[in-house]
Amino acid sequence: MSELQNKILQRLKDGEFHSGESLGEHLGVSRTAVWKQLQKMEAMGLQLESVKGTGYRVAAGFELLDQQQIRSQLTVSSALKPSQLEIFQSIDSTNKYLRERADNPDYARSIVLAESQSGGRGRRGKTWVSPFAANIYMSILWDFERGAEALEGLSLAVGVAVRRALLEVGVEDVQLKWPNDIYIGHKKLGGILLEMLGDPAGQCSVVVGVGINVSMPVQAAEAIDQDWTDISSQLAEPISRNRLAASLISHILVVLDSFQISGFGPYRDEWQSADAFRGQQATVTTVRDAISGTVVGVDNDGALQMKLADGEIQRFIGGELSLRLAK
Repeated sequence: MSELQNKILQRLKDGEFHSGESLGEHLGVSRTAVWKQLQKMEAMGLQLESVKGTGYRVAAGFELLDQQQIRSQLTVSSALKPSQLEIFQSIDSTNKYLRERADNPDYARSIVLAESQSGGRGRRGKTWVSPFAANIYMSILWDFERGAEALEGLSLAVGVAVRRALLEVGVEDVQLKWPNDIYIGHKKLGGILLEMLGDPAGQCSVVVGVGINVSMPVQAAEAIDQDWTDISSQLAEPISRNRLAASLISHILVVLDSFQISGFGPYRDEWQSADAFRGQQATVTTVRDAISGTVVGVDNDGALQMKLADGEIQRFIGGELSLRLAK
């Protein structure tokens, strides 16, 4: 994003109307130049409102992510603090950015956040709707020594960390859906996407992607193909995205640090206490079949356990599976 765009954003973040003429005078550019930059920012997902004769505004205002604010609110030890913390105004995908740099030792334990994503992805290749300055789009790069098998249940453990962070900032009734979704009232609040790189049997890196709906614009939400919610609809007062980002980072780093040694086991009870589907009739869809039963919970490896009609307990591991409540 250009310096001029950044300056325009600083004027618009108060949520008040600003005319193109006043913006141009303040920034030392023409009204036409301002208009062109606003068009570019709208294309990135900025929910801009314009009224003829009055000017432009982002109705609810917005808070830009700030590296200094986030770092100052981290609650982890110095040893766990990220080596790098980068914030982009616009990027194709935070996960892709770190995935392409996983072999660079300078990026070990790095964190990337973005105000918007043009190619954000969820699980199973679905598009992750990523409007500008509205939500949290974040990725963390972390190294593990024991390969893919030792990472079973990692997405669930990260879910526990995300839930802890949300509770810490005042969001209540946060539920977890196997294997990587964050729910409130059976509506999706956020999701987790893990991508493993390196040796499946030895040292490897994992990119941990986290997306949380903070204040999803209605227009952007039209592209979402499932029931969803956001934090702003759950809380009476707006929440600071910088505070939320710091809380998410702090809790996730603690879990990543301990997971190498402990695995998912220590997080199982906490995960199950928040299981959105436990005890309910649900269907697991695989590439070949659809299997229905009662969700029992998860085991120490993070595998889903489902009781079938004949009483058998069937175990499902992550992968190309889809879990839905039975109709």
